[in-house]
Amino acid sequence: MCGVVGIVGQSPVNQAIYDALTVLQHRGQDAAGICTEDRGHLHLWRDNGLVRDVFDASHMLGLTGRVGLGHVRYPTAGGSSASESQPFYVNSPFGICLAHNGNLTNITELTEILVREDRRHLNTGSDSEVILNVLAHELQSACAAALTPAGIFTAITELHKRCRGGYAVVAMIVGGGMVAFRDPHGIRPLVIGRRETKAGIEYMVASESVALDILGFELMRDVAPGEAVFVNHAGQLYTQHCAPAKPYTPCIFEYVYFARPDSIIDKISVYKARLRMGEKLAEQILRDWSDNDIDVVMPVPDTSRTAALPVAHMLGVKNREGFIKNRYVGRTFIMPGQTERKRSVRRKLNAIDLEFRNKNVLIVDDSIVRGTTSQQIIDMAREAGAKNVYFASAAPPVRHPNVYGIDMPVAGELIAHGRTSQQVADLIGADRVIYQDLDDLVDAVRFTEANIDGFDTSVFSGEYVTGDVTPAYLARLERERSDNAKRQRELDLPGRRHASL
Repeated sequence: MCGVVGIVGQSPVNQAIYDALTVLQHRGQDAAGICTEDRGHLHLWRDNGLVRDVFDASHMLGLTGRVGLGHVRYPTAGGSSASESQPFYVNSPFGICLAHNGNLTNITELTEILVREDRRHLNTGSDSEVILNVLAHELQSACAAALTPAGIFTAITELHKRCRGGYAVVAMIVGGGMVAFRDPHGIRPLVIGRRETKAGIEYMVASESVALDILGFELMRDVAPGEAVFVNHAGQLYTQHCAPAKPYTPCIFEYVYFARPDSIIDKISVYKARLRMGEKLAEQILRDWSDNDIDVVMPVPDTSRTAALPVAHMLGVKNREGFIKNRYVGRTFIMPGQTERKRSVRRKLNAIDLEFRNKNVLIVDDSIVRGTTSQQIIDMAREAGAKNVYFASAAPPVRHPNVYGIDMPVAGELIAHGRTSQQVADLIGADRVIYQDLDDLVDAVRFTEANIDGFDTSVFSGEYVTGDVTPAYLARLERERSDNAKRQRELDLPGRRHASL
């Protein structure tokens, strides 16, 4: 999962993009990058690390121009070396810089065609570089005479025919402006906003609406599935649907975990969805475990805090903050590699003994993925003196790989794969594990005015909305993107800093 942002402004956009990336930092903590255009010249800085560490004053001063885009990354495809940080650049045609969130499901076949037939050179193992080269090839064909909105939309139409999977893309064409588009199912999020200034109208696209909020942009709407947006240097906005209509199925895990609670995605408030998740979870506990002996409910900070409140309220017990979070440690789920995840849990959380001592504690988390965090949190609760430790997940069991841009590529790395709730409880050391029902989760997130057809629930149900995920594909994904495969790539291909164009 990554975060993207693009702005066409009336004044320099470097600081605005930086600020937007800081509030999208939760979507990726491995690397960050910004590219701007100034009178036909591109300026790029990208590197591994958090936004605040990647950019200093000298970098920001060099990122001049009124058009730009930015990216925060956590790696799924490819590796985590600095050379694979985004945005990516290709010089022909026109000069294109691109940032991307998601994964392609036909990456292997597409790569072979790009190299063999399109004569494109690929320098990394990233899906983003593949999308960039497909876009470049199609723009070369559609805009041979001149760069026009019609030609750009034709190129993106052809791109959708070739690319399958979940993707949200923002690109910058030298001398042209900003282009943004979303996969035909709307799996990965993308919103567009506008801001009126004395100099004129400015437009912005981003992964989440919170990035628009902090910069004073008005949320216009979500970029529709299969829709393309083009804003030229003069600030003129053009839009067009560039793919046949398909079921509108955003990723439900955005609402469970990834998105900030103050974001609105596909007209659905993430905060309200998480409140309803807690209500549904409490209803299930009251229905299936009416004689429970829970004394206190405690959230795992921060994403489960919203869901934990209604759980405690509806159960009629206290809600307490039993864990204190060190906010200078990143999100453990998106840490690259299991070893780093394990190291980070104890550095991130500390238990308040007085809140646990001699109590039956229900710990609420947003989900249980690999079980690493859950196990250590339960150990901490017992060390703090808890009598019994129950563990509730606001999401159903995560039993299947994700192929659309979330780092869950291998079923064997998921603790619930092939196991019952009791077996999971035994492995993580809980006295009881309570999972949200999938139908309840869908009901909690669904909002009547959202006009969506459903959700991608593949990590829970094993049903993939693009319809092209086969056992052979999943086996290849395991070979290429497991934690072991990533570690080996990092050993074989040490990273290098990529500074500027």
